[in-house]
Amino acid sequence: MCGIALSLGPEADPTIFRRMLATLAPRGEVTETRYENGLLTGTRRLPIVDRERAVQPWASADERWLLCYNGEVFNHHELRAELVRLGHRFRGTSDTEVVLAAFLHWGEGMVTRLRGEYAFAVVERATGRGYLVRDPLGVKPLYWCRTPGCLHVASEVKALVGHRAPIAEVPPGHHGWAEPDGSVRLRPYVDLLTLGDGLPVVDDPDEAALLVRAALTDSIRMRVDTDLTVGVVLSGGLDSSLALLHVREMHPDCVAVTVGVPDSPDVAYARRLAKDLGVPHEVVELRPRDIRLADIRETIRMSELTEYGDIINAVVTLPLFRRLRELGVKVALTGDGSDELFGGYPMYHEVGPEASRRLFLHKIRNLCRTELQRVDRAGMGHGVEARVPFLDLSLVELAMRLPIGLKMREGQEKWIVRRAFADLLPGYVRRRPKNPMSYSSGLHERARLYKPLFARLHRSFGYDLLEPVRRDFDNVLTRCGNDLDRAIADGRARPDYTVLEHARDLVGAAKWNAAPMVRRLVGPRRTRGDEAPLPG
Repeated sequence: MCGIALSLGPEADPTIFRRMLATLAPRGEVTETRYENGLLTGTRRLPIVDRERAVQPWASADERWLLCYNGEVFNHHELRAELVRLGHRFRGTSDTEVVLAAFLHWGEGMVTRLRGEYAFAVVERATGRGYLVRDPLGVKPLYWCRTPGCLHVASEVKALVGHRAPIAEVPPGHHGWAEPDGSVRLRPYVDLLTLGDGLPVVDDPDEAALLVRAALTDSIRMRVDTDLTVGVVLSGGLDSSLALLHVREMHPDCVAVTVGVPDSPDVAYARRLAKDLGVPHEVVELRPRDIRLADIRETIRMSELTEYGDIINAVVTLPLFRRLRELGVKVALTGDGSDELFGGYPMYHEVGPEASRRLFLHKIRNLCRTELQRVDRAGMGHGVEARVPFLDLSLVELAMRLPIGLKMREGQEKWIVRRAFADLLPGYVRRRPKNPMSYSSGLHERARLYKPLFARLHRSFGYDLLEPVRRDFDNVLTRCGNDLDRAIADGRARPDYTVLEHARDLVGAAKWNAAPMVRRLVGPRRTRGDEAPLPG
């Protein structure tokens, strides 16, 4: 919904602050600021809810508190009704106002009542101290750094690198107070590493299917509560297809967008589903040769990602959200998170139940700096708020109560999700195996050519002030026999790939990229009528 920035303390400099906020310009449409002595606050706002009146920084009626807010609290209607019964009077209909009203009434306890994807700062004007909050999964970002006499807070790393000071993140599910010229004390209100602990296991397939169906349906319903056109990022796979099926029923003013190589299986499946549902469908055709060094550089600049594989995936993601922006879409749903919850990766099934649970929780805890960061930067970098229904906290907690045998069964990953929606999913989607978009079309291998440059480009933007580029953790985990403790230790001991590893990878990528050219030179010419068939 927004990009937020704050500079708190006696040395807060308006000129520097304006530069901070300017770097966040793509995240919104209007710039709104409030400058006071030692207290500089601002938002680059993407108007979605109560678009005319939800001006930020939002001030309390007595002007004691200011709120800079990014994201959306999806249960704001229910919270508003409760606060009205308790005597609160509202000036508008935005969730922004509800968030500050909830803080004024319940204090820090308000975080346990919020359901959504958000990051915000509430500042006490008289003292300059700020209360920082980030949503349980870390869908929305928040970072901070300190310079002499000033604390700086922002939605993205790029807004803080100019201070040349170490940068820290507000971890997912954390909140706490930050002093303008002192400490930042954050603590968890949701512990992602203990989700589901102490709750009964749901091992009956029928019960599990009903619960998964109800939780995902409710999660999507909350995320399409808008009068705006809703986009769906459609890969043609199980998760994005489920999102489109629900959105089309709940919010008919929708559009699907797919990126891929022409005639690839991904595009064919996506085209077929959109046609069957009667949903407008936009395909961003991208060939491997279209990916150049300039695209890699822009991807790293925009995404701020720190793992090689995530950067490669982001290369494909950016054109997709660019097209959504061109269509005027401000809200989009994605299928991210389902693989982490419901066993979409082989590693979960190659270890015992307890080890697989630890792997699930580790992946979920790190989504904030991998998939979710990719989706946030790619989306908000083009003024599109991407929402992730599979990562609603209620669904995440439910997934942690399901045994691995319901997630992988009969040789099929995400078995319980397929079972839960068997009557809704077309057979060609339900039976389709997992096939990541960028890998299946050759786009991944093209971007891989530039991997040796990733770390240098990352440093050139100053992003190493937070974290350097690291080896892909999934690769480290595989080499460590899916032993999580060994993989974590190995990642700390040797964060990046060696020169030799980069060289081997580059040779492999070069061979793959040369193969199509060789086939075109020596192979038979394609004649009319040889087009690839649609999936049956």
